[in-house]
Amino acid sequence: MKREFSAGGVLVRRLRGRWMMAAIRPAGKKEGVWALPKGLIDPGEKPEETALREVAEETGAHGRSAGKLGDVKYVYTWAGEQIFKVVSFYLVRYSGGRLGDVPPEHRHEVAEVRWLPLDDGPRLLAYGGEREMAKKALESLEVETV
Repeated sequence: MKREFSAGGVLVRRLRGRWMMAAIRPAGKKEGVWALPKGLIDPGEKPEETALREVAEETGAHGRSAGKLGDVKYVYTWAGEQIFKVVSFYLVRYSGGRLGDVPPEHRHEVAEVRWLPLDDGPRLLAYGGEREMAKKALESLEVETV
């Protein structure tokens, strides 16, 4: 079975006293299908570097890593071949950029970008593993503010 390794980020910031996360609607997905930015790890790149790069490429905003949240593992089929995939997710603290200012070379990947309430992530995100990462991000941030 082929293996793939990707990384992504839960980009967060506080707006009006509430934690928000950057969510994307991947190109070709219907309205309301929200996901976290992620992508394949390039040769020689560390997963954490990939997460920061993918966040910037797919959202237009950037941040700094606040540590690994965990891995999501699943199997999918592409062109008749089963692929085992591992996606490492990182908590990313917003530091600048404007959500939606997606670089032209990546616009074909993303239909929409939006700040959504982080505590709604477990309900709004389309994929189970990503819902779990949003939950872990919220738990991590709540510990920090206690």
